[in-house]
Amino acid sequence: MNYGKRGIRRRQQDLSASGPRWGHKLGLWIIKLFLVGLLSGFVLLCCIGIGSFSGILSSAPDIGSFNIIPTGYASYVYDNDGNEIAKLVSADANRDYQKMENIPQDLKDAFVAIEDERFYEHNGIDIKGIFRAGINGLTTGRFNQGASTITQQLLKNNVFEGWVEETNFVNKVKRKLQEQYLAIEIEKIYSKEEILEYYLNTINLGQNTLGVQAAAKRYFNKSTYELTLSECAVIAGITQRPSAYNPIYHPEANAERRKKVLDKMLEQGYISKEEYDTSMADDVYSRIQEVNEVVYTKNVNTYFVDAVSEQVLQDLKDILGYNDTQAYNALYSGGLRVFSTQDSSIQAIADEVFQNEENYPENTKWYLQYELTVKRADGSYENFSSEMFKKYFKEQKSGFDMIYSSHDEAYADIETYSSAQLNEGDSVYAENIILTPQPQVSLVVEDQATGYIVAMVGGRGTKEASRTLNRATSTYRQPGSTFKILSTYAPALDSAGLTLADVQIDAPYNYADGTPVKNWWSDGYKGICSLRWGIEQSANIVAVKTLTEITPQLGYDYLLKFGFTSLVDRQVTADGKVFSDIAQPLALGGLTTGVSNLELNAAYATIANNGTYIKPKLYTKIVDSNGNVLIDNTAPETTQVIKETTAFLLTSAMEDVVTIGTGGRCNFGASTGMAIAGKTGTTSSYNDVWFCGYTPYYTASTWAGYDNNAKMKDKAEKNLAKTLWRAVMEKIHADLPAKSFTMPAGITSVTVCSKSGKLPVAGLCDGTLKQEYFAEGTQPTESCDVHYSGWICQYTHLPASDECVFKSWGTLEMMPTEHENVIGGSTVVDANGNVSYAYNVTGKCPHNAAFFADPNAAAIIAQQQAELGGYYNPGYGGPPSDNTNTADTGGGEENQE
Repeated sequence: MNYGKRGIRRRQQDLSASGPRWGHKLGLWIIKLFLVGLLSGFVLLCCIGIGSFSGILSSAPDIGSFNIIPTGYASYVYDNDGNEIAKLVSADANRDYQKMENIPQDLKDAFVAIEDERFYEHNGIDIKGIFRAGINGLTTGRFNQGASTITQQLLKNNVFEGWVEETNFVNKVKRKLQEQYLAIEIEKIYSKEEILEYYLNTINLGQNTLGVQAAAKRYFNKSTYELTLSECAVIAGITQRPSAYNPIYHPEANAERRKKVLDKMLEQGYISKEEYDTSMADDVYSRIQEVNEVVYTKNVNTYFVDAVSEQVLQDLKDILGYNDTQAYNALYSGGLRVFSTQDSSIQAIADEVFQNEENYPENTKWYLQYELTVKRADGSYENFSSEMFKKYFKEQKSGFDMIYSSHDEAYADIETYSSAQLNEGDSVYAENIILTPQPQVSLVVEDQATGYIVAMVGGRGTKEASRTLNRATSTYRQPGSTFKILSTYAPALDSAGLTLADVQIDAPYNYADGTPVKNWWSDGYKGICSLRWGIEQSANIVAVKTLTEITPQLGYDYLLKFGFTSLVDRQVTADGKVFSDIAQPLALGGLTTGVSNLELNAAYATIANNGTYIKPKLYTKIVDSNGNVLIDNTAPETTQVIKETTAFLLTSAMEDVVTIGTGGRCNFGASTGMAIAGKTGTTSSYNDVWFCGYTPYYTASTWAGYDNNAKMKDKAEKNLAKTLWRAVMEKIHADLPAKSFTMPAGITSVTVCSKSGKLPVAGLCDGTLKQEYFAEGTQPTESCDVHYSGWICQYTHLPASDECVFKSWGTLEMMPTEHENVIGGSTVVDANGNVSYAYNVTGKCPHNAAFFADPNAAAIIAQQQAELGGYYNPGYGGPPSDNTNTADTGGGEENQE
């Protein structure tokens, strides 16, 4: 450094020079600007950060706009003793809410230990957990260690459940910040106990189970409060990865996880070493497999539960005003409790009988339903239906009806048909093959005193799915002769003035259109028949004549009161054809549509219930998830259809059906003393067979037939309804005290002549006396007009005229006066029951004065004499001195003994 004068002066000049001074000033300004910019940028970033953070928080759901309480619960159906018989659940709704007091402490501790060990200490977010996860990510490079608290997981499941997993880093940060913010806010509102309760009822625990109660049922078939420590650890171990830690399919992986849960519980002081060791030694996974195999292998609802479900859905709409979607969601994800009328012990009997193949005819047939989709060579698709399959084979075999004797036969035709539809380059894309055992069946059992359906079977064979065809409720078949009681005899006795003793003539008879009415038997006609006998032997002509007499309209009106909803008043088809059930075939169950087993059984239950119809019930009440009764179905819907006395008279006649009539196969009461009444039912071509019957306890109806309405041919098939009815009802009543039907007030018993239904004539009706029941006021007051004592023409078998040359004193059975002209002439029944006809309806033989005035009379008499073997002895025998009673009614029917 030069400190001389020259050096000092130069230094002064440099300092006073303007160039360097401006350079220094510029540098200083630059530094200042940089510092200001840096500070401003920092402030700006802080503002942006604060703004973004505020924006993120402000865009989070409002704490008052959502509910962290889980939704979507399984509904349950219970039997009449309160036992669970079905679980109704849709996807993502298999949850059964469990209050905290029913969740064992071990289960609570297990989840806290493995999922959020500082749950009771933090305010919604775990700062220590966040730092631990961050340090682990920095050191390992893998930011996969979670720090979510139970509160945050509850938010993920119930608030952010619609969010997909974010892949964008910014969005991940945004969601996490919102989650943590809301977690803090939630913990200001709800207690730890409430948050843990909601969480334990929310979490996905595999196998379509949500919440700990559903999981306990699924894996251990028990409620949460019954779980052991080991089982609690299994369930808690599933949470992190429900699929990978599934204890059914991945028991080894779950076992490792269970050990970690127990380790955590021991480490955090929730359990002792002894409890730890005991749990580790537990063979819990064997029990899980047993439960899975026995209880949950097949998760298909029964026909009864299907019927209950359909009724509940309908009532939710009709009574509460739900639409279809609301009703479905309420039933399958609304946590409803449906208390059904099923008696599980009776249902078990019905299931056992109907599933036992020994109760069915040998050589089971199979009904094929087949659908085919062909992929053509050009990539297009073509579908083929069962109807097309049937048409193809019907062209080759006119009687083809899709019924096969074996699976092999069916598959052979399937191969033939599918091959015929394929061209070069084509392939079978899809096939749907259903082979259903035939004949099919259904059953309904009702407690007639309450209207409660206690058991139901809707088909034979393995039920493959829920809400499939239920033949007890959803198919409509012709009721056959079971309808005689309901359409004809009930109104005839109740309001048309007829009695069981009244008679009809079983003789050739046509419907109004000229179609002959035929009986089920083939050995001729039976002549005079009482209504009781017509019921007992299921006489078609007697029933049709009776309905014609009381009018089909009256019969139809009574059927409506009996609860039938499928009857047709008047129906006009597109081609102009008119159908109506208000016609003579109504007597024999000839209907446009048919009836369901459920409604037919309810009608018979009406008779069993002293004439009072009770609308059949499948459930008594529906309760929501909070215990509120949505629908109370206990009050009966009743209608007095027939008088109590009428019900008793019908029951009495139907007891004869079982003891001496067409229903003898169903009489299990012969040895037990149990009273049974019932009626067989068969359609004309044996497409449908029924038995409807009741005891003082229960009413049951069985149906059998082919799904495609094919004719049943062998005897075992024709008797199948009766076979199954007896098998079920005999077991149901095995331990019930024997009872008789109670006779109501207003019934009187009178001795009548069984041929006329009237008061007997001493000495004439002695061989045909019968004790009959009547409603008071309807008993007969007139004497028998069938039995005739007097002069009889031996040629015509009619009461003889005064001039008759063939007359002889004797007795005849004649047609009752009111039926004299019904068939256009008098009738004579021989010893074999065959009916012959006289040519006159005047009540006398033709050998009168006018006859003898004819010039040809002598020749006619000679010819008739020859036909009689030369007999000619007018006045033979003469009237006995002690009985000169005669009853000349103009009809004639001889009873040769």
